[in-house]
Amino acid sequence: MKTLCLLESISRADGGIFEAELALQRAFHQEEGVQVSVVGLRDNYTEIDAPRWLPLTPQVATVFGPSGIGYAPGLSSLFLHDVDLAYAAVLWKYPSKALLDWQKKFNKPVILAPHGSLDAWALNNSKLKKKLAAFLYKNDQLRSASCFRALCQSEADSIRAYGLNQRIEVVPNGVVLPDERTLPHSHGRKRLLFLGRIHPKKGLVDALRAWAELKSHVANVTFDAWQFVIAGWDQAGHEAELLSLCGQMGLKVFKRSLSHASTCNSDNVTTFTATLDEADIVFWGPSFDKEKEELLRSADAFILPSFSEGLPMSVLEAWAYGLPVIMTPECNLPEGFAAHAAIEIRNEDKRVGSFQASPFSFINGLQTLFDMSETDRINMGRRGRLLVQEKFTWRKVASQMHMLFREFV
Repeated sequence: MKTLCLLESISRADGGIFEAELALQRAFHQEEGVQVSVVGLRDNYTEIDAPRWLPLTPQVATVFGPSGIGYAPGLSSLFLHDVDLAYAAVLWKYPSKALLDWQKKFNKPVILAPHGSLDAWALNNSKLKKKLAAFLYKNDQLRSASCFRALCQSEADSIRAYGLNQRIEVVPNGVVLPDERTLPHSHGRKRLLFLGRIHPKKGLVDALRAWAELKSHVANVTFDAWQFVIAGWDQAGHEAELLSLCGQMGLKVFKRSLSHASTCNSDNVTTFTATLDEADIVFWGPSFDKEKEELLRSADAFILPSFSEGLPMSVLEAWAYGLPVIMTPECNLPEGFAAHAAIEIRNEDKRVGSFQASPFSFINGLQTLFDMSETDRINMGRRGRLLVQEKFTWRKVASQMHMLFREFV
């Protein structure tokens, strides 16, 4: 079986989608009788991340004009004509149009993985751009798909709600289980870790507000023993907004790019920075590969207060490292709540486009974590690791994909 995998990016520029598809395609390539060809758009990190794909060697096309459109006229020339099937994790950019043209020309089956791009929150983000793309080519591409891969039942429901009637197969993301000897061992203050894109949809504003509220009104050693570490890459200047908010709320901040304690200004708001040990909030910056592994090992708990997700790799990775998790239902991992591997926090305002998270819910979630004994936190993390072991390893996910693909070849 020869397959074509089309992505918008083959690098970290695509965030969690890159990490998920990198691992999936490498695992799928190891299935018996499978050959995988990966194609995507060139960006600033293409050469840096290309070695991670080995033994696969992705082909990339150069983008002309705005990166948000992704126009790459040479893309279609990279599509192999003798493949049996195309699998695409392309959202609203030009690659969707190139794939549609290829499918019309060669009449090959195409399986689409929207990665959460068709849920209500995502559709209302950059709404005009997406409506234009839908009118020009995206709706045609969606209606031409042979099948959809949904990451969870909630995403399957969103695909149906968009008006698409084709087959939908739920195949989750997965992770690699680290050796148990690498599970976290904390030193000094305990760490609550966020790891991912620093973007408004991730809910960090209300997580910080809840943190500041606890700091202002809760005088006990359980809270003071914790530190909030935000690790990830900034998108559209949101990190500066968070730094400004920390300054307004009087939170002590350590930003790793600063080499010593100092004072910085963001939008005329003073943010007092501190040493790493003194800080309430740590902005760690982007973390990949071994550095990301070390962050996960050094953490005591994980948080993802997101307003919208497909199926977040970061939560699965946190569980794989034995971490208890705080997350919203919008993370689409109800298995975690059912297995008592996660603490639920809620977005109370369900109006699409507003999504005002409830600081009260966030405060309760954080306080629940802080009040737990170390034994209870460790047991919660172990339940998460067991859940990953049973359902979310890449070997199992690749096997599911192989069975699905064989039905169309």
